Amino acid sequence: MLRFVIRRLLYSILVLWLVATLVFVFLNVSPVPVERVIGGPRATTDMLEQIRANLGLDQPVIVQYGKFLGRLLRGDLGDSYINGTSVASLISDRLPTTLWLVFGAGVLWFLGGVATGVYSATRARGLGDRAVTVFVLIGLSTPPFVMALVLLFVFSTKLGEAGFTFFEAGPPLQEHFLQRMILPWIALAFLMVAAYTRLTRGSMLDVLGEDYIRTARAKGLPERRVVYRHGLRSALTPVVTQFGIDLGALIGSTIVTEKVFGLQGVGQLVYQSINLGDTPVIIGVTLLVTFAVVIANLVVDVGYSVLDPRVRLS
Repeated sequence: MLRFVIRRLLYSILVLWLVATLVFVFLNVSPVPVERVIGGPRATTDMLEQIRANLGLDQPVIVQYGKFLGRLLRGDLGDSYINGTSVASLISDRLPTTLWLVFGAGVLWFLGGVATGVYSATRARGLGDRAVTVFVLIGLSTPPFVMALVLLFVFSTKLGEAGFTFFEAGPPLQEHFLQRMILPWIALAFLMVAAYTRLTRGSMLDVLGEDYIRTARAKGLPERRVVYRHGLRSALTPVVTQFGIDLGALIGSTIVTEKVFGLQGVGQLVYQSINLGDTPVIIGVTLLVTFAVVIANLVVDVGYSVLDPRVRLS
């Protein structure tokens, strides 16, 4: 186990270094010069040269690269081009909102997807299975922004006019937390529930056809125990793998949901930074998402042996 964890940590460090290097290359080949973004359209040549000197952009590329990696090792993501604020502080201010959004939606889509997937697999080709198939098709065909707009229109506009409050505007981490977050959770989770239902169903059908499942049934074990204790545990391995990847990647992919519901999270920060050409913030969020995905994959890999006793880490 220890050797496996160490090897995975080394791979994770390699991935982070490669992404950081690509980010540095992107920063240096950006079509809009950094000094032009900071100085604005009216900046003189002398002002632009001074900005380049202050940022160290007049130094050799290899020196800039070394300083870039050194700052990253210290947790320094640089400063915003627009307001001069530390990128790390900008992200840390917005990150709790996004984490609550991703965590709540993740719980909904994982539990909902696994439950409906198991239900569908245990009733394969039956009426219940066909109903779940229709739900999956609808879910996979509905983009998150459409679901977000529909939920906001129905539960906030129409039912709000009738005196029912299902969505409360305002800071999500203070008052009316559930009323503020429940609709964004559902909107973000709806598509994922459908995807995880299909994934769980396929995995369960494969596992329920294994020899050890037939042996367990031949011994006279209750069907519920066969399905949930022997079958589901092994079937969850690919589901948990995908869950780890999706959960990490969603930290930087909540732009539409946050925009529709007015949540001031990392997604909104990226959206605003793209519009303003604030490259350090975009790069900071990219590195954050990469780190989250790498850590999530590491945790998932280590958790394999817990979910499936057939898996041995070496």
